[in-house]
Amino acid sequence: MIIGIVIVVGLVAAIAAYFALTKPAGDSGGKNEIAVGLVLEPTSLDVRNDAGVATGQVLIDNVYQGLVGIAPGSIADIVPVLATEMPEVSADGLEYTFTLRDGVTFHSGAALTTDDVVASLEPALTPETVGYAVAVEKNGDSQVKLTLEQPNSLLLWELAGSAGVILEGGATDGLQNSANGTGPFEFARWKQGDSITLEKNADYWGEPAKVDSAIFRFFPEGRAAVNALKDGDIDVHTALLPPLRAEFEGNANFDLVRAESADVFTLGYNSARAPFNDPRVRQALSMAIDGKTLVGTQNGDAKPLGSPITELEPGYADLTDINAYDPEAARALLAEAGQPNLSLSITAPNFYDTASLDLVVSQLAEVGVSAKVKAVEFPTWLNDVYSNHDFDLSYVDHAEARDFGNYANPGYYFGYDNPEVQRLYAEALASIDPAAEADLLEQAARLVAADAPAKWLFNYTPTNVVGTQVHGFPSVNTNSRVNLAGVSVE
Repeated sequence: MIIGIVIVVGLVAAIAAYFALTKPAGDSGGKNEIAVGLVLEPTSLDVRNDAGVATGQVLIDNVYQGLVGIAPGSIADIVPVLATEMPEVSADGLEYTFTLRDGVTFHSGAALTTDDVVASLEPALTPETVGYAVAVEKNGDSQVKLTLEQPNSLLLWELAGSAGVILEGGATDGLQNSANGTGPFEFARWKQGDSITLEKNADYWGEPAKVDSAIFRFFPEGRAAVNALKDGDIDVHTALLPPLRAEFEGNANFDLVRAESADVFTLGYNSARAPFNDPRVRQALSMAIDGKTLVGTQNGDAKPLGSPITELEPGYADLTDINAYDPEAARALLAEAGQPNLSLSITAPNFYDTASLDLVVSQLAEVGVSAKVKAVEFPTWLNDVYSNHDFDLSYVDHAEARDFGNYANPGYYFGYDNPEVQRLYAEALASIDPAAEADLLEQAARLVAADAPAKWLFNYTPTNVVGTQVHGFPSVNTNSRVNLAGVSVE
């Protein structure tokens, strides 16, 4: 009898060991949840005020929603969300009337009202955020009307982003460490330095989420992300560093999905500081860098770009010939500007792959520019570069689409000030004709490219590593938003 028990126990152990060894990487073990690896952790959960895209990447669409949103699988296609349909727009483009859905509640249990919409949008839709003043008012119990001073072609885009998220008007929860929205997932907990957990919203007004929980884990170090994928600790990792992606090629447990995006790895010059306030210096630095070679460092995860606008956005034109790679001309311009032996620093977040940045440093050295990389934590980059403008050059991924307005804003960290660019951009905003808007943006982009406030190194199209047990994971714009509403795990 004892021998029989031992044999049975041994068989059970052997079978368990077999399944443990053969379990596909990322298998949830029967739990109806998804674990997603991201590179960047939010510095706060205040989706309105946290600079960068990390907070919105996790919370927008999943926890927070607006009257409108971005259609899954697109960069900038606007669709109704908390509004029943796209707004009724007056012929002059000055009035937008939205009708709210019935039966929508916040995660606190409170019903969504027009008062919540007014209280949310009034402080967010300011001249600083959308270009012109916007009056927000109730129009009965189910409608909200927005009245603009001038037409604004980006209004719906702003409403689909962080400025447009609808918050509960009477909520007292601290937005930096908690979240209370209307989306298919509720915020559960934030283990800082490790993960954010969302739970399925059982009272969601729309199609319910297909998983019971979603865990976003943060891996600033790429090797740790690889190990987590292989050990089954995460099901997906977005934007895995290009040199590490090869470890999953041919692995039957994973799909490699290249995500189209508006991401632009940007070498920004501090135009408000000498010697970068001299256009010749900025143009020379741009001419010293070979964009085609940089694209080659990304193992297929990049496209050449000579413009502040990508192919996926209005106003794009191929401007790679402007300030194109020409080391001899770069040296001549630096000499003409009195900077033949320039020394500078490049401030960069420390979690990026260094291959392209190392190449930038070596190419600058070939024209007599000594560049030292200052690798910092991302919060330090936000403080030093983004907020305090204390830098020479900055290397960072601009992941936001439709962000050309940065070049028409002298107060942005570039410090770039061109009145003609500002005029053209203002006219583009005020246009109610999409073709005219695109033409004006292209004209402005050509001026910006010639002035060289930055070098657009490449359009980054990151590869996501997705476990084959995952279905419906978004494949576009995932460095900016990860909408998990339709995602399932076998």
